[in-house]
Amino acid sequence: MNEQDLMKTDEATGIMYRQWLAPETKAVFLLVHGLGAQTARWGFLAGFLLKEGISSYALELKSFGETKGLKGHVESFNVYSDDIYSLRDIVARAHPGKKIYLLGESLGALISILTVAGKNGEFSGLICLSPAFKSKLKVSLLERFKMICALLVNPKKHFRIPFDSSMCTRDEAYRRAMNGDKREHRLATARFIFNMVTAQFRVYLINGKLKIPMLILLAGNDKITDTEAAKRMFKTMKNKDKTLIEYPGMYHSLSVELGRERVFEDIHKWVRERV
Repeated sequence: MNEQDLMKTDEATGIMYRQWLAPETKAVFLLVHGLGAQTARWGFLAGFLLKEGISSYALELKSFGETKGLKGHVESFNVYSDDIYSLRDIVARAHPGKKIYLLGESLGALISILTVAGKNGEFSGLICLSPAFKSKLKVSLLERFKMICALLVNPKKHFRIPFDSSMCTRDEAYRRAMNGDKREHRLATARFIFNMVTAQFRVYLINGKLKIPMLILLAGNDKITDTEAAKRMFKTMKNKDKTLIEYPGMYHSLSVELGRERVFEDIHKWVRERV
């Protein structure tokens, strides 16, 4: 099926999303991509889940992918949380009584954690791939100064985030696909960067409020986010049901990385034990 046929726009909320529907779904995944990515990236995982009788819905984050407006800009990450709950309502109406699992990758994982904090009963579980609790990207002091100045005088000024496809995956074919995809970009405004840094601080403050079952999956050779920070965060989590798995040698974007089938199997096993 042409992936464009899978894109939907909800008339009531304006959110854009893709869907992969199993004939008789056992459960449903709500997928949230990361910085610079877009919903077509979920094709590998969604295809795997379909074979297991699980449906997926992927939210196109505003200012990324095929959404309109200024690239890499939202006034507040609350916009993303509201959109996640709007899509959850759509999923719940389409699949009454089915468990819904929220899964985010990188920045999408960070947004997802902030979204469920204090509302742990809205989802049956939370799965985080390479969560962006702390960045490993190198940004010079001069560039940081420029970002702060722009935040004060021109918060919509664009900055290029210093990562590329070679840092995301070892899959050379998929690197070429990313490089040639106009929906992929590495831009963020000063306001967006401020929101992202603020979110990274906030996640430590709300850690004790997380009671939802959680699965955290880490890339052993992550060149974009700090794996050790994620491990420290995991140790302090109060969740009674929490699991961490690390994949030695794998790069940041586990959903499109070589060996992703092993990641997908672990996700399915974790969910199967809780459906």
